[in-house]
Amino acid sequence: MFCSVLIIDKRKELPFKYKKSIENPFVSVNVVKTISDGLEYLEKYESDMIIISDSLGGNIPEFCERLRVLTYKTRPVIVIMSKSSDVNDKVEYLKSGADDFISEPVNVDEFKMRIKAHLRRDIELSLDTKTLLPDKRLILRALKRIINDKLKRALLLVSIENYFIYKSIYSELASDKLVQSFVTIIKSALTENDYLGRLSENEFIIITTGSVVEKLAEFLTFAFDTVAPKFYSKQDIKQGFSLIKGEKYAERRVDYVYMLAGGFELDYAKIATPEELLERLKAIKNMAKLPTGSNYVIERLQLTGVGSVITKEFNKKIYIFEDDEALKLLLRTALELQGYDVADNLETELPAVLIFDAGDSLEYLEKIKNIKSDRNFVNSKLIVTSAKHNKSAILNAKADLYLPKPYEIADLLYWVDTFMKEVNY
Repeated sequence: MFCSVLIIDKRKELPFKYKKSIENPFVSVNVVKTISDGLEYLEKYESDMIIISDSLGGNIPEFCERLRVLTYKTRPVIVIMSKSSDVNDKVEYLKSGADDFISEPVNVDEFKMRIKAHLRRDIELSLDTKTLLPDKRLILRALKRIINDKLKRALLLVSIENYFIYKSIYSELASDKLVQSFVTIIKSALTENDYLGRLSENEFIIITTGSVVEKLAEFLTFAFDTVAPKFYSKQDIKQGFSLIKGEKYAERRVDYVYMLAGGFELDYAKIATPEELLERLKAIKNMAKLPTGSNYVIERLQLTGVGSVITKEFNKKIYIFEDDEALKLLLRTALELQGYDVADNLETELPAVLIFDAGDSLEYLEKIKNIKSDRNFVNSKLIVTSAKHNKSAILNAKADLYLPKPYEIADLLYWVDTFMKEVNY
């Protein structure tokens, strides 16, 4: 699953000897006897390496050139096996696109080490530089092989939420240390047969077995929430959140980073491509979001229905709570001109952003707290405005942004746009 090697060799015994010498739990090896079979296999599995014997006959250098053109996206390592030791033959093969030329007979240990070195170098070029984990290209390739082989596996998508805001507050160096510590925690829970890759800066994918995927998610949730506070300043730990100062005295509350995970055991009747797998994982992971803290959702095979994962639609709804009717009308008009839908009923519509006036005496703070603790509004962002400038009380009520009155409409529209993107992407 980690590396795929294809041997194209029409001989009966030698290619299987080569296969036996390099195959292990991390390297799968397949042998085919013709070039046409080899091309068919490459299209299906995108092998990392091709070992070609000149026993096939024909114009092998021409085939190497053709292979480079056909596999330009994946660029497998090409190794030629030949009984020839002629320097001119070696030069011709290398000029045509081969990466190595090995003369037979070859010492098995030497062959094994040379193949291992090529694979290591090829994989290392695609590793994420900060975590040394496989990147998205290698992950998609691994998923494609699992799908084609119909292997019994379970997938777990793990993300660090609020990561990019943490990075902007504490610096890239601090965020790198957070990620590296989290990767160490994940690795401590995996076996040598599991697979861990980094999809993006804050997303990781784990390929494991169905019997352990839920226990793994449970452990990672607990471990992350235990470790995360250690990456914050004493002041942020004391107040329970971070603070970002925005334009025109606006101040944004940002909760700690937390972990979300979504996973399922592979059901091949409903899977077509690696990209489809990732979309399904993201949909399940998004279901795990709670008002606070890390959480996970594992989808069971027996509970899965056809079309159970629904594509997320862009939520353009905004709810306005404002006692000043003139200001409320002005806000509604300005937002609708920007293409947003202003919701009229908070009980029947789930807005992406709520604009809430706390009242002249902050009399609506309790209502604000209730909204933020409501499971239905876990993905919504809450902008709280107030003529009474009590920043601490408003942010402690878990408002996402404190915007003191009077404010410019342009400033409010900026934050609405910012939060809309965060909710929907």
